[in-house]
Amino acid sequence: MKQNKIYIYGKHALREALTHVPQAVRRVYFLPQMEDGKLRNLAKQSGAIVEMLDKRKIPSWVEGGAAHQGAIGLLSLPDLMLRYEKFVETLNVTPHTSLVLLNEVQDPHNVGAVIRSAAAFGASAILLPGTNQAPVTGAVIKASAGMAFTLPLVSIENIQQVVADLKKRGFRSYGLAGNGKQSVHTEAFDAPTLFILGNEAKGLPQKTSQICDRVLSIPINPQAESLNVAASAAVALYAWSVKHTEALKK
Repeated sequence: MKQNKIYIYGKHALREALTHVPQAVRRVYFLPQMEDGKLRNLAKQSGAIVEMLDKRKIPSWVEGGAAHQGAIGLLSLPDLMLRYEKFVETLNVTPHTSLVLLNEVQDPHNVGAVIRSAAAFGASAILLPGTNQAPVTGAVIKASAGMAFTLPLVSIENIQQVVADLKKRGFRSYGLAGNGKQSVHTEAFDAPTLFILGNEAKGLPQKTSQICDRVLSIPINPQAESLNVAASAAVALYAWSVKHTEALKK
């Protein structure tokens, strides 16, 4: 059955959700001793149902025993994520536009970290396939430090079709891989940019690599085998942002 709701936890994540995507917040749960009056008022103003948090439910709502600080929110995924068709209709494409597509990234902490870097370096959206990809969960939101609510999360059905459509709209697609022939530091990034990131262990699938305009590498010390996918994303997005400082002002 398709996932249609998630629980987020922690004051910061909940505050970001209530501020940026209040339409997606269905219920908010607080422990009686949670003393953040501003957060309580923000929850009431959002129109979400506010209830007392039942401690017995916390283990099933909070992944891995993460800190929840007495604040948990129930979000509707359909109201949080955009379908690609709707997103692209309103996308204002300029030379300073970059998108990040995740292709079989499995670790939710990596997904969250990539989202955080994308938001920090001015990307316009994260594209997420519905299969063979870690879904958006509370752990993803936690790892993103709440930044998942500050840029569009876009659900896509077919990677090849989406890449082809974006190319028609002027995007240049870049895969990231250790065997890439060109460095991210020497790439001009002189067109709207689509970064595609592959699986933590297997890297970029061959069929995806074949549809990329270019496959870029990140120069590292030969004593280091490779970079984590989230670290690679941060380096590539930074290299892009250096040449598109306008993106950091939006």
